[in-house]
Amino acid sequence: MCVCIHCHYVDRCLTYHAVETQHEQKHLTERPDFEPVEPSINVNIREQSDFIEVEWDVVGCLSFSEEKGKWAALRPGELIPT
Repeated sequence: MCVCIHCHYVDRCLTYHAVETQHEQKHLTERPDFEPVEPSINVNIREQSDFIEVEWDVVGCLSFSEEKGKWAALRPGELIPT
């Protein structure tokens, strides 16, 4: 799971914005202005019968500042990304 969903900076973060783009998801902001320090991203590649699925997860970041439920508060009622 992406650590970003519990990060204070999720709605301003350039890296999370890139993850949203990769997953073809609606952006929390169109103009992120926060450059995180040393984000670590796991890229999982799964071969399906007729396509290849690529999933990005931010698993660490020196800028991480915990704010539990931040993503959910910004997207009430939506499923939390896993």
